[in-house]
Parts: sequence; structure tokens; C-alpha cells
Amino acid sequence: MLTKRYLFRAAIIAISLLAIGNATAQPYPERPVKFIVPFAAGGPADTMARLTAQRVAMALGQSVIIDNRPGAGGTTGAKAAASADPDGYTLMFANTATLAVGPAVYANAGYDPIKQFMPIALVSVSYNVLVVNPKFPANSTPELIAYAKANPGKINFASPGHGTPPHMVGEMFKQRAGIDIVHVPYKGTAAALTDIISGQVEMTFENPSAAIPLIQEGRLKGLAVTGEVRNTQVPNLPTMIESGLPDFVSMSFTGLVAPAGTPAEIVKRLNAAINEGLKSPEMKISYEKLGVVAKALSPEDFGVFLLKEGEKWNAVARRAGIRID
Repeated sequence: MLTKRYLFRAAIIAISLLAIGNATAQPYPERPVKFIVPFAAGGPADTMARLTAQRVAMALGQSVIIDNRPGAGGTTGAKAAASADPDGYTLMFANTATLAVGPAVYANAGYDPIKQFMPIALVSVSYNVLVVNPKFPANSTPELIAYAKANPGKINFASPGHGTPPHMVGEMFKQRAGIDIVHVPYKGTAAALTDIISGQVEMTFENPSAAIPLIQEGRLKGLAVTGEVRNTQVPNLPTMIESGLPDFVSMSFTGLVAPAGTPAEIVKRLNAAINEGLKSPEMKISYEKLGVVAKALSPEDFGVFLLKEGEKWNAVARRAGIRID
């Protein structure tokens, strides 16, 4: 009788363990995946996130939910993502501001982009355009630098806010060129461009989707692009490197990361889903309309990319004394 009881209990335990094993072995994902987007709905980052989410959902056979968490330059959403369970169901669709510039300029961003996140995939890159008011006397970057050196403190450069990526690019230009130009922060890109067009401010570094149409209309004058190669939409504009500033490359990027500790097999599956989606003609057309370029990397290469970007903007922020409390 005793033996039968032990056998019965052993059978129950075995069945229970088998059920647990089967539950944990369920293929990922077995429920919707969430993308935390640390910016408001309708903006560039949100648009990119939704395009990417569609492709990931198709590849995984599971819906992807967008969860907008704006605030504090993207750090509010980033903190929430960093503290999420590392199970592959809460991810962050991030960009330059949250993974490189924000941690460099905020005194207490509340998260470490390298230690608290696992890189999944780079999604897109976009390089800036150096633009000036059409009446500004310089017609090239060397001429702009020469004018700035002859008139220290008299050239103003605009940005959509203190500590934003365009502000940091302007500071990098100031440091690399050895010139004295004055930062003028605005509340958004539109206000900054309006004052450059009207001549209230002389220059800025702007993304191609906003700058190129204004250059083509003659409302802004383009001097250079900040990529490794020229932009095919404005092939007459040289790179900053061609303009005499070695290694001057700045970009805006978007990418997907997961909380640290997320299983490697989940990271690899998500990376494959995104990289496959980036090959689709529909995605390429959508990205071209947004002025960005799809760029696929492995999780390991994306990690190296993030490390280099963080080091670059940390160095710029330290030298410029930029710190936001």
C-alpha cells in the first residue's frame, strides 16, 4: 500500500514537472510584445517605431504594442524600459538621444545604456546637414570657419533645445574647428528653422528630411553633410571630412534594445526579424521618405556601435561643460 502511495505521488510530481517544463519551453513569443518609445506619439522616433513594429509582428506572428513614454529628453521611458523584466516582452525602441546623448548630458539619467540594456538591432541612421541663412556670407564650411575666427562670438547656432543632438553636433563643430560660436536653444525644430530662415540666427545642423526641402526651395543654404559619404539627395554638398575636418561624422540613429539579462536566443530572433524586415522594398521606400537609411547590424556590432557613440558624445559634453540637472 505504501509503495503504491509513493508511486502515485511520484507520478503526480512527474506530471507536474512535465507541465512546468512544457510551459517554460513554449516558443517565444506566446503573447504580445511591447515597444516602449520614450517620445510622444507622432514624432520621428514614434513613426520609425511603428514601421519597425509592423515588420517584427509579421516575422514573429504576434502583435507588437507601442507604449509611448515621453519626458525628460527620453530618459523617463528609458528608465522604465531598463527596469522591465528581461523576458523579451518589453523592449525599447530608442535613438541617439536615449542611448548616447541623454546619458552624456544628464547629471542623473537614471540608467546606464551599456550596462542596463542588451543591444538587439540597429534600425536606421541619418546624417545631419549644416545649413545657414541664404544671405550669410560663407558659401562653404572653410569660409564659415574663417568668418567665425575673424568674428568670434558673433555667429549663433540654433538647436531644438539644450542637450539635444543638434546642440551636441554644434558643440562638436565648435571644438573641432576651434571657433567661438554661440548656442541658441529653441523649443523645437520648427522655431529654430524659422529664425534661421528669417536671419535671426545664422546656422544649425539639421536632419535631411527637414533641411533638404528648404535648401531646394532656396530658403536655406546648405554647406556640408556630416556623413562618411555625400547625401545622394544633395550630391553637391561635401562631407565635413571633405571640408577639412578629419573624422567629423555625426548621425542620428534608431535601434531596438532589451533589458539586460534578456535570453540570447530571444535577442537573436528579434535581430533576425528586424534585419530581414530592413531588406523589404516597402521599408526602404518608407525610410527614404523619412530621410533615413536602413542599416542592419548583429547584436554584437550594434553593441560596439553604441559604445563608440557614447564615448564620442561624453567627450563632447565634458569639454563643453554641458550638464543638465
